[in-house]
Amino acid sequence: QVQPVESGGGLVQSGGSLRLSCAASGRTFGNYAMGWFRQPPGKDREFVAGFNWRGGLTYYTDSVKGRFTISTDNPKNTVYLQMTKLKPEDTAVYYCAAEKWGSGTADGSYTYWGPGTQVTVSS
Repeated sequence: QVQPVESGGGLVQSGGSLRLSCAASGRTFGNYAMGWFRQPPGKDREFVAGFNWRGGLTYYTDSVKGRFTISTDNPKNTVYLQMTKLKPEDTAVYYCAAEKWGSGTADGSYTYWGPGTQVTVSS
């Protein structure tokens, strides 16, 4: 069992960059698929990016392709979401989620969730 904890959110101008981090609270995400989700104000939570438990497959929602990159260090102590060319519509609370032996896809199951970190992009 892991408890993800996000960090790195903040206020940034449109066109800027931020890197979010997700730590496993004293453990590693060794056999876990990881996903980043976000919930814009007044909207439902949506999938942003993920990778499968082996780490060989990555997935992105269309709106962030070419701008966001999900990655991890070795041995998966921390998962990152590098966000570039940020837009006001990227404003949301960003969540990190984990699932043991998971697929890392948008419709995959995720059992463990972090509390979220706020990202605000000003125009």
